[in-house]
Amino acid sequence: MAHDPTLIPLHEWESFYVILGSSAAALTGLMFVVIAVVADAGPRASNSLGVATFVTPTIVHFCAALLISAILSAPWHKHLDVEIALGACGIVGFIYTLTVLRDIFRVTTYEMVIEDWAWHVVLPLLAYAALVASAVVFTNYILLGLFLVGGATVLLVFIGIHNAWDTVTHLTLQRLKREQEKTD
Repeated sequence: MAHDPTLIPLHEWESFYVILGSSAAALTGLMFVVIAVVADAGPRASNSLGVATFVTPTIVHFCAALLISAILSAPWHKHLDVEIALGACGIVGFIYTLTVLRDIFRVTTYEMVIEDWAWHVVLPLLAYAALVASAVVFTNYILLGLFLVGGATVLLVFIGIHNAWDTVTHLTLQRLKREQEKTD
């Protein structure tokens, strides 16, 4: 049986996206625990701008990875449909990250360091740009497109994991510091 070069070899990626999508969904659920930690950290830590700027994007990145996994698990018949779906996800994610960048400049309770810029702005922009690039190259370079979208999806999950950990660690240290100040 000859291989049809017009078919999209998504079946070869099925396990990859099942694992990635399931992980993204589970991590999205765990973000509810992070939100509980934020709320428990007190009013200084849980202001709405801080939550919107640093926690909400984490959920968005996990949900984007889940959505991409669903898109790549669908039984597509035409390259154009996949290109449109991936391109739309990439463009929306890129624009969303630019709004996060705008919001970062409005946060006055925390000063960003280089690591924060990398994980909250640069890497998400890179991931969403890779999605757009995958959509652009998909028809002529299917394997390159699949590896670009796969890499972008993994990156979004790792960004989410890092940023959730960073948020919980920061809030925990802030809380311990306040408790220590109370006992002194």
